[in-house]
Amino acid sequence: MVLQSSNMMADNPTLLYLTDLYYPAKGRDYYEEDLYITSQFKEHFNILIGNPQQALAFLDKAEIIVFRNTGPVAYYQDYFNEFVEAVKQKGIPTFNSFDGKADMKGKQYLLDLFAQDFPVIPTIDKISDLNLLSPSQEYMIKLKNGADSIGMEKVSRAEINEADLKSKLIQPFIDFEYEVSFYFINNEFQYALYAPNKDKRWDLKLYDASTDDLAFAQKFIDWNNMQRGIQRVDACKLTDGSLLLVELEDLNPFLSLDLLSDDLKRAFIKKFVLSLKEITF
Repeated sequence: MVLQSSNMMADNPTLLYLTDLYYPAKGRDYYEEDLYITSQFKEHFNILIGNPQQALAFLDKAEIIVFRNTGPVAYYQDYFNEFVEAVKQKGIPTFNSFDGKADMKGKQYLLDLFAQDFPVIPTIDKISDLNLLSPSQEYMIKLKNGADSIGMEKVSRAEINEADLKSKLIQPFIDFEYEVSFYFINNEFQYALYAPNKDKRWDLKLYDASTDDLAFAQKFIDWNNMQRGIQRVDACKLTDGSLLLVELEDLNPFLSLDLLSDDLKRAFIKKFVLSLKEITF
């Protein structure tokens, strides 16, 4: 684990910032985002930057842990589970807190929310429930513990009956207008971005969220009821103007800070720092 530290200041709490700076994320530069964030934190915290798969050895040095752009934990699930348990045993606060019910627990929540009539992309996990979905010529199959499009495939209606559905979800293929993401810190909306070209997921622009848009996103934030952290509500805008949830990223959402104006970035970092200080002071 390579550690980088700011000039240590006695009055500042020590923050262990976990990130995989070299994870090859399509359309995103993890290292740029996390180097920017930590550069803004250095006046407020003594910062240690480390890889999430080597975190256990450094827990005794941390007063708070920030879990950021670490890549899908499915690649190191056993280590991550051990890390979460060790953090709980030691009583070290984390940001995000590990009490979310959405992506940090897998994709089961999409099934649960669909069953509860939330506005989500219709989701099932059994062929016998196919009648619950609107008629479709194509379907998306996703891993229940997947992330970052790992294991996702599109199949035709003729192929769906032959597909291996063990530990997987089924959703109808939806022809949406565009994707939009709403970003929250500690349940408070910060900004929204959207992809005008639906074939370029990470080519984003600032989105002027309406009152209805924010009410939609807030509904999922309230449902998740996470103690603290950053959440990203990803949705698709349909041709009739309505929104459906694609996913609720509540573990380590990429923030696309490089696309924000200087004023928006400063406001986000200020809120981030204040949220961390509420825990540590």
